[in-house]
Amino acid sequence: MAEEVKYIGTGRRKNATARVILTPGSGTFIVNDRPLNDYIPSASTRLDIFQPLELTENTKTFDIQVNVDGGGITGQAGAIRHGLARALVQVNADYRTPLKRAGLITRDPRAKERKKYGLRKARRAPQFSKR
Repeated sequence: MAEEVKYIGTGRRKNATARVILTPGSGTFIVNDRPLNDYIPSASTRLDIFQPLELTENTKTFDIQVNVDGGGITGQAGAIRHGLARALVQVNADYRTPLKRAGLITRDPRAKERKKYGLRKARRAPQFSKR
């Protein structure tokens, strides 16, 4: 019995973490046991996810299985994109250069700033009243 080839990449964005598994196939995309179109209804967010695949011309080459957890839809989409880029680098090391140029391998470090005491949010001060 031949061992099935799997390429695994972990992606993170904000509070979301995605484990992406690429297997050679026809291009099915499953996120948390649901089709991608059901899980992420926004077309623009889906375009964002497919960026690493289109850059490396692998849109219909792999079946993609994703487990994603934490954060909101946009954060999860960013985590999936990051995980896809990392998995594609495992597939072929030559993909690293174009993915790196597009900024898809680097983790986006931006996260929500913590709330400070005496303020309403991280930086929003309470309304000033002269009288």
